[in-house]
Amino acid sequence: MIQIAIDGPAAAGKSTIAKIVAQKLNYVYIDTGAMYRAITWAAIHHQVNLDDEQAVMALLAKTNIHLTSDGKVLVNQMDITERIREADVTAHVSKVAAYGSIREELKNRQVELANSENIIMDGRDIGTNVLPNADFKFFMIADARVRAERRYRENIERGIQTNVEELEVEIKKRDEMDANREHAPLKQAKDAIFVDTSALSIHEVVDKMVGFVLK
Repeated sequence: MIQIAIDGPAAAGKSTIAKIVAQKLNYVYIDTGAMYRAITWAAIHHQVNLDDEQAVMALLAKTNIHLTSDGKVLVNQMDITERIREADVTAHVSKVAAYGSIREELKNRQVELANSENIIMDGRDIGTNVLPNADFKFFMIADARVRAERRYRENIERGIQTNVEELEVEIKKRDEMDANREHAPLKQAKDAIFVDTSALSIHEVVDKMVGFVLK
């Protein structure tokens, strides 16, 4: 089994790139960020106190999160693919993702998925924590303003009205939270290939990654 890990901050292009690379290599794509967004959405939906780690964990224990091959996110068989990108989920996902018990449980689920077939997995701590022995590791970054503009375009396509300046503030705040959380903080693995996507097109990044894997 071949494992490819992609880490990096919010809106660096990880998911978009990972999906295309997975298609080119005929690998399974696993969006770990969607899993954290899914439990955050579920907690909000069920009015669970997001400041109560035990309560969120109790909900996760009885919540089935399924990522389909065509990119859908299902929670207990309910399609919440679009809902996990809504502003309230985005605003609270870093809080939920910082809880050690939540990270450990989702890590176990992610490792189980990764051991089943050739995969490409993206997130914040894949190369450092979830798949430390991955065959290939990439760390993607981009300027905060560039990332805000990308997220703005994505939201517009989804019919979500947002403000670029507000998105940039949120992204910087999330970067700080992800990098400074106690459990599995965002950081580059020592053996990861660094890729700054600020001035690169999607296809340029894809070609660069595929080239490393196939060389």
